[in-house]
Amino acid sequence: MKQSQLFTKTTKETPKDETSFNAQILIRAGFIDKVGAGMYNFLPLGLRVLNKINNIVREEMATVSGQEVLMTALTPKEVWQATDRWDNFDVLFKLTGNDDKEYALGATHEEIVTPLAKKFLCSYKEMPKSIFQIQVKFRNEKRAKAGLLRGREFIMKDMYSFHTDQADLDEYYETVKAAYFRIYERLGLKDLTYLTYSSGGAFSKFSHEFQTLTEAGEDHVYICPDCQVAVNREIIAEHNFCPVCKRADLTEAKAIEVGNIFKLGTKFSSAFDMKYMDQNGDSQEVIMGCYGMGPSRIMGTIVEVFNDERGIIWPESIAPFKIHLLSLKENKAATAIYQELINNNIEVLFDDREDVGAGAKFADADLIGCPYRLVVSSKTLERGGVELKARTSDQMEIIPLDQIINQFKR
Repeated sequence: MKQSQLFTKTTKETPKDETSFNAQILIRAGFIDKVGAGMYNFLPLGLRVLNKINNIVREEMATVSGQEVLMTALTPKEVWQATDRWDNFDVLFKLTGNDDKEYALGATHEEIVTPLAKKFLCSYKEMPKSIFQIQVKFRNEKRAKAGLLRGREFIMKDMYSFHTDQADLDEYYETVKAAYFRIYERLGLKDLTYLTYSSGGAFSKFSHEFQTLTEAGEDHVYICPDCQVAVNREIIAEHNFCPVCKRADLTEAKAIEVGNIFKLGTKFSSAFDMKYMDQNGDSQEVIMGCYGMGPSRIMGTIVEVFNDERGIIWPESIAPFKIHLLSLKENKAATAIYQELINNNIEVLFDDREDVGAGAKFADADLIGCPYRLVVSSKTLERGGVELKARTSDQMEIIPLDQIINQFKR
């Protein structure tokens, strides 16, 4: 991508109506655009990052036999009434169609996925099964002030599993838990992310969250240094010890929830009369699990965690481009390098702008935050190469022109 052709531009001004760092810096760098409180457009750079997060999630859900679907975002009132959540789920966006029927925009999809699965999973031979989607969700939040961390419209991966007995659900639940940690590792967040015990609400005694430590977090967790698990503040009064080893002196920290998993049991299968035929020909209720993760929230979390005073520092796995190539009045040589990188399938953002000075180009490169910066100038060419600098380092080195591809093709 040539930066002169990029749809967006960076800006020096911090948006006056944004209080969260992730939204401020993503808007300044041209990744997102604010439409209203809790509503953002994803621009070309931002969508590249979001798609890479989505694809990592897809790949890991495939490893646990998750099959991808896409369910309707417009949901009828009747399914929410079946689970007694039409009047008791206070963040539903409700509307009336021209047919005079009432609908809700999907805030979560248990009410849609259960009747869907009921059509196909009728026998013990057809389970276990799990299906997931990556879809826009809508929640009528009272306070949408944290940028991508708390939106009225956001991207969610929600997966649902269907089992014949509790033991099978328990085994699969642990499998998904491990897959979640693989996702956070690939995103660069594993060392900061803790399996966190939370109140189970209507579903079970405990549910599990995945909380990433950062001062920007809205949640407070209490960490056990021995077990590397945490307890959410909402249950600390009742369970003021580690659920694993019973240690009581836990360490408080602020965190952002980047995922959650629930054992739903028969709550939703019962509401929709979803049953299966067992080995003896008897009818039994299906047992369900639910596994949520917000790719757009993860994007905001990564920005809150990986940054410095100059801008974003993207992990290589999800950076919009691997290389930011800067031409300092040497567009002919830089264009040849750009084309060679493209020919070798190396992602590169080429700052070919002729009306922008060196200082502004360096500032934009730091703000946008690609993992590596290559600079082509008369000085570097005199030394037979280009200047290489990693975004995470202040060290620079000259790479010979004939070694550029070998440096990055791995």
